[in-house]
Amino acid sequence: MNSSILFYIFISILLIDFLFDMYLTFLNNKRFDDKIPEKLADVYDEEAYKKSQAYKKENANFSTITSLFSISITLLFFFLEGFKLVDDFARSFSNNPILIALIFFGIMMLGSDILSTPFSYYKTFVIEEKFGFNKSTKKIFWTDKLKGWLMSIVLGGGILSIVILFYQFTADYFWIYTWILIAVFTVFMNLFYAKLIVPIFNKQIPLEDGELKTAIENYAQKVGFTLQNIFVIDGSKRSTKANAYFSGFGSQKRITLYDTLLNDLETDEIVAVLAHEVGHYKRKHIIFNLIISLILTGFMLYLLSFFISSPLLSNALSISIPSFHIGLIAFGILYSPISEITGLLMNIVSRKFEYQADDFAKNTFDGKFLVSSLKKLSKNSLSNLTPHPAYVFVHYSHPTLLQRIENLES
Repeated sequence: MNSSILFYIFISILLIDFLFDMYLTFLNNKRFDDKIPEKLADVYDEEAYKKSQAYKKENANFSTITSLFSISITLLFFFLEGFKLVDDFARSFSNNPILIALIFFGIMMLGSDILSTPFSYYKTFVIEEKFGFNKSTKKIFWTDKLKGWLMSIVLGGGILSIVILFYQFTADYFWIYTWILIAVFTVFMNLFYAKLIVPIFNKQIPLEDGELKTAIENYAQKVGFTLQNIFVIDGSKRSTKANAYFSGFGSQKRITLYDTLLNDLETDEIVAVLAHEVGHYKRKHIIFNLIISLILTGFMLYLLSFFISSPLLSNALSISIPSFHIGLIAFGILYSPISEITGLLMNIVSRKFEYQADDFAKNTFDGKFLVSSLKKLSKNSLSNLTPHPAYVFVHYSHPTLLQRIENLES
């Protein structure tokens, strides 16, 4: 195989992925005006349903525009030898492989951010604002972006530098040391993300004493779930949409409730939502996902070790000097079909886990409260109640609202 053939393989992978996703989106969009299933008839009144239809259609049109823009810019970058231009620019500053890689990825991230920020800004301050979801300010928007950049530089740059050092000193075995590094980092972040990262963006306060805290503690005691950390996060400073999540494990496990969730749901409904989250923990879903994630990462790194130094990959991107960062970019494109398949399989497993967590909530609390909470949350977020099955199969990590309710009521 020569570099020209490989170049067009890259292009084909990008185009096939784009066209397949656009086809699924087209199928999904055609279902927007379908009649709402009878079991979900009470989710929307007539006015709210019209609003949800308008929200779905506006988001769909916006998504199509952003996708077309993204694929157009990507293809232009490939055909105009953009990788070579950035690589040459990075090499003009240093001969050190780590510095070259940091400059290269820094420019790539900056360029991507400059191009994507107007779309993100429009999504937040036009679409989300129009439908009453946005609570963010321009100050918060730009501050979040700055914080995100600083984290990418410190964490991303630091990890990349260490990985390149592994590559320089251990050659073909760098993937093993990189795997260990990523495993340690992943476990650490799972344990301490809520304590170290979340406070950078949001305030978290312990749930105050009262009816809700007592109800949660009573439920936790009933199912033998040791729970000392229940926090409320100020999600309302960015959006009216509600959420709750479980993080950590062992002594570091905690449940975090969005303040919007407390406003939207009754006490028993909130406990039902938490019962679902406890179900994930009791069924070992968090540990399973962590282990599978690390196995897939190890598999990817193992394959990467065979390609990373290949001159063919660099030449396909019009670069004559093979390097770790160019090999990483090229391999990422070649690996993307495998990533799509593993992502699809993980979504299938994830949907199964959601049913199991729902069953746990139904059997240890009361399914009717989880049903009512899911309906309220769907209404308040103007969710799509009639998604296309093919779109669900590929993209959804959770069953549809109808599927979950049918399971809970069975």
